[in-house]
Amino acid sequence: MDLLILELEWGQESNMVEETKKNLDTEFTQDDFTLVQVDKKIFDQKFETKPTTFFKDAVKRFRKNKSSVIGFFILGFIALLALTVPVFNRSDINTIKREERFLQPKVFNAGSGFWDGTKKYTHLVYDTVNGTPAGYDVKSAVIELHVDEEPTLINQANKNGFGGYVFVENDLKNEEITSLTTKPMTITSDGNYTVEIKLYDEEDALDEKLAEYRVVFEVNKTTQYVVADWSRNYSTVSYNLSDVLVANSLTEATGSFKIDVKKNVPSELSYILVESIKLSCNDTCTNYEDLANISFADATEMVLRTKQIDNVDNPIYWSCNGRKGIYKSNIYYCDFTYDTYEAAYGLREVKYALSDLNKFKEAGYCTYDLSLVKYNSVTGEYDGVDAFVASYKILDEKNCPLDKLDGICQFNDITHKPTTIVGEAYLYRYYGYKKMPRYIFGTDALGQNLFKKCFFGLRQSFALALGISAFCFIFGLIWGSISGYFGGYVDLFMERFCDILGRVPDLLVISLFTLYLGSGFLTFILAIIITDWMGTAGITRTQFYRFKGREYVLASRTLGASDTRLIFKHILPNSLGTIITSSVFMI
Repeated sequence: MDLLILELEWGQESNMVEETKKNLDTEFTQDDFTLVQVDKKIFDQKFETKPTTFFKDAVKRFRKNKSSVIGFFILGFIALLALTVPVFNRSDINTIKREERFLQPKVFNAGSGFWDGTKKYTHLVYDTVNGTPAGYDVKSAVIELHVDEEPTLINQANKNGFGGYVFVENDLKNEEITSLTTKPMTITSDGNYTVEIKLYDEEDALDEKLAEYRVVFEVNKTTQYVVADWSRNYSTVSYNLSDVLVANSLTEATGSFKIDVKKNVPSELSYILVESIKLSCNDTCTNYEDLANISFADATEMVLRTKQIDNVDNPIYWSCNGRKGIYKSNIYYCDFTYDTYEAAYGLREVKYALSDLNKFKEAGYCTYDLSLVKYNSVTGEYDGVDAFVASYKILDEKNCPLDKLDGICQFNDITHKPTTIVGEAYLYRYYGYKKMPRYIFGTDALGQNLFKKCFFGLRQSFALALGISAFCFIFGLIWGSISGYFGGYVDLFMERFCDILGRVPDLLVISLFTLYLGSGFLTFILAIIITDWMGTAGITRTQFYRFKGREYVLASRTLGASDTRLIFKHILPNSLGTIITSSVFMI
């Protein structure tokens, strides 16, 4: 049968040759069918291409992966900064500098609008007294200031507010009367003591809750002289307290002036709104100024008065046994840009020890004649201070810390020599800088350079990343190699273990390690490496499935190579290119 098949095949081939000859119209002879190797020997020929190694192959694969190359250069750049910035940057990150806190990142000059050390603020309270945003007192640091044209009405006492009404509410549960009361004061029948009260008289939705009120002069808890009985007269009213004393046959009385507020309905709240109260007497009374101080024309100022000053009772404080507040206080808001560097390093009043001023003179920064200051033992005063100030001259404008000398603020009581001078200085020179510093990342709450701190701390972070990545890479390499090479039940068990471990949330892992091991680097390292090796293991397993059936692996197995040799000598080296390329992002 086999012979018959061969004859058939030979016959078919003969027919094909004949057809080809016919188609080509060419005659073939025996000489056309000769072996080319009859007269020469065949040897192995040298490869035309250059030989490669596993390392070169890995580099070649790595270069083809653009994202890995970009990641590698980013890591290299970060590592270079971590090594060089802490060395070449001279900023002190070990000293707390509270005057230089929270400086904004700065590269360009202030006002450029980008990375210029400024910070924009919107809708902040405007201080009408100082002409600056509240809390930002350095005028030279405030740029692009825009103040609202009209004030905003608020029902809250603010030290930068003004005007409005004192809100006196009867919120007592068991009593029907709430009182606004002054400290005790003495009045006389011949002093023409008067009180002028300006109350709320505008139409408003609050009208229905405005209460009845009365004016009283209370000598003690049991004796009260009614100045004006219960009324709803909310216009400006004036009463004479001296007439009340005359009516009660008194020439002098010491007590408190107060306004009582009655509840309209026992179960509801009611109140009055007082715009101003003016207490006065004639020029002959002794407490004329005291009454002027107790009075108030600004409701916001009155509400902000404190009960005590330095643990001493405030004589102009108005107490209230109900609720005292402010209604319709006026306040201005503003938008502005704040130059944090000008605020921290600009021209400001400073105090220098005379010894420091002498050092400036020795360094050639300035000159002055201290001998002009003389102590006058007769008058006990110091002469020639103005002449000493006038003698101060700056010789080196770029380096002299003290820009202007204003005077001497302290002398030694024994030697009568000046000890402390006061003047104006650029604060950056006062702090020891040659020029105003610029911080690329700004400063933190301790006034320390964030740029240097960032890259100084990056050293530890980078070392930690390299160590953890090396461990995860090696362990994942071993795990993936075993799983991919042996396959079967070994692979099934190892893959299911990875699936279970990979489903555990990272936050839960970190929380458990922190709970049992406490916080620290060890806890952080363990929480990361517990699952981060699985990415490398998965890639390695895939590569082993790809290469373990290749001819060179089967040939080595036939020659008796062990599993360890097959893994680490033949399969793994051929897989490293892809594994290394994908592992750069682990760092």
